[in-house]
This record gives sequence, C-alpha cells and structure tokens, in this order.
Amino acid sequence: MRDKTVLLTGGNQGIGKATAIGLSMRGARVTIVSRNADKGRAAVADIEAASGSRGNVDLMVADLSSQADVRRLAAEFNARHERLDVLVNNAGVFVPKRRVTVDGLEETFAVNHLASFLLTQQLLELLKSSAPARVVNVSSDAHAHAKMFWDDLQFANCRYSGWRSYAQSKLANLLFTYELARRLQGSHVTANALHPGVVASGFGHTYPGPMGVVLALARFFMLTPEQGAKTSVYLASSEAVAGTSGEYFSRCKVARSSKVSRCEASQRKLWALSEKLVGARPNGV
Repeated sequence: MRDKTVLLTGGNQGIGKATAIGLSMRGARVTIVSRNADKGRAAVADIEAASGSRGNVDLMVADLSSQADVRRLAAEFNARHERLDVLVNNAGVFVPKRRVTVDGLEETFAVNHLASFLLTQQLLELLKSSAPARVVNVSSDAHAHAKMFWDDLQFANCRYSGWRSYAQSKLANLLFTYELARRLQGSHVTANALHPGVVASGFGHTYPGPMGVVLALARFFMLTPEQGAKTSVYLASSEAVAGTSGEYFSRCKVARSSKVSRCEASQRKLWALSEKLVGARPNGV
C-alpha cells in the first residue's frame, strides 16, 4: 500500500480506526472522516503513534447525515488529492428511536446507506482516473433476515424499530455494492462488501437506553476492533483480491449473502430510489 491514497469514513474509533492503523502500517496515506473534530484529531494522533507513520494520516471533518456536508467533503477531497486508490465506506449508526436528519430523512438509512451512495458517486471519477482502485463497503450479517420496506423506507408510517432499520440499511449496503460492481465492469475499479464480525467498539454506545446497556454487557463476548478490521484491511490492500468485484466477504473469505441481497431487480430499484433521495443525478455511473 506504499504511496496509495485511502479515504475512510468513521475512522475516529472502533473498526474504522483499527482499519486506518492497519492500512497506515502498510504504507498507505490515510485520510479519516470524523463528525467530531476533537475526536478526529485524537484519532489521528493514535493512528500515527500505533503505525509509526507520522504526517501520513489526515483528518477531514464532516457530518455524513447531511447531504450538503457529504458533497462538501467530496469536493474538498477532490480538490486536495490527485488520486484515490481506496474508498472505505465504514461509518455507521444504530438509532434506537426514530430521528430525522437535516434533509428530513430517517437517520439510520441516511448515514448507513445514502451517505455511502452519495460519497462514492461524487468520488467515482477520481477513483476511475486512479484505477486500479477499490471501493470497500462495510455491511453486516444483520442483513441476512432483513427486507427492504419499499413502501416506507424511512419508517415514517409504521412502528419504528432500531434493529429493523439497521438491518435494512445493511441490506441496502449489499444491494448498492452489487449494483455498483456491475456498473463498474471494465473500469478497473472494484466494489466489495464485508461483514466485520460482532465487534466491541464505540458503535451503538452513543445513544442512551436498554440497547446501550446490552451492548456494554456484550462487549466481553465480542471481537476486538483489530480483529473486526482484518477483512476491511484485506479487501483494501491484498493483491489476492485485486481483480475481485461484486462479492461479500467474512473472515477474509467470500461468503454467501442473502437471497434478497442478490436480487438484481432490487439492486436496480434501490439505485434509482437512492438517486431520487439524494436529489439530482449525482456524478458517476
């Protein structure tokens, strides 16, 4: 990964931070995205100290729940960098009670899916010009029993469930990845998704309530962030998957995702709906 440029969302804690350390140790120039500037700066210091790569880690601050901020992030990255070898869409949230973003969208769907969709689109020309390049999307086995609530993706008209919304967003990650991979055929830009495992990280602990208590107690049985980051690092860096695209990985091996996730009609449908939800057709494919 020496001299490779990586952009990684959600890099200030947990799996994202561990992924940034792993890629930085391999020589990559890593830019992490954090919503909180102070936490981001602290993470940069930790990543540089752990990887021994002083001055090779950068920070960009953005609120991925805001489409305007996602566009600003992409525009600033495009202006600062001549290439992008790897985009890791890692950031995610779990929201126990329904909340809406500044764009009026349900927060889990907006951050976990639409932010990745929009950011990838806005950076796609840079990825193509840097080819061979890679897009790595962090999904989850939570998708396995999920379905897309096509008539109410935002859970505006039915009883909200944090888990149901989260699982739907992880299914959306896969539908997006598979459709993106198909559209990128011949471009030498690959797109793959992964399940990191059940990881003891900061994820899900920023919200009060019973779920936070359950996650705190479950930490003793979870993987470490370093263990959870292994597949992300593998997909971002390994020559073994240099030409692999449109796959779902777990434990650094190809895994079988749900039947629903492999429905091409659903992949195309989500793509079209996502374009509408982010406004005018974004740059890209």
